[in-house]
Amino acid sequence: MVRFYDASNAEEQERVEMLLRGAGIEYFLREVSGGMGPAEILLAEEDLPRAEEILARAGRPSYH
Repeated sequence: MVRFYDASNAEEQERVEMLLRGAGIEYFLREVSGGMGPAEILLAEEDLPRAEEILARAGRPSYH
C-alpha cells in the first residue's frame, strides 16, 4: 500500500473517495491525528497511475 492522498478536510476526502469508487479503485483509509481529522487514503501501488490520472482530470493534485 502507498499513500495516495492526504485531504485537508472531510469534504475533500469524501470527494476523492467518490472518484476512486466511481473508477472501481480499491482503497483503504488510515486514521491520523487520533481520528480527529480526515484520514490518509492508501491504495495499491499498481493503481497509483490510474488514480493520479483520475484526480488530474477532476482538477485535484495528488499528495503522495
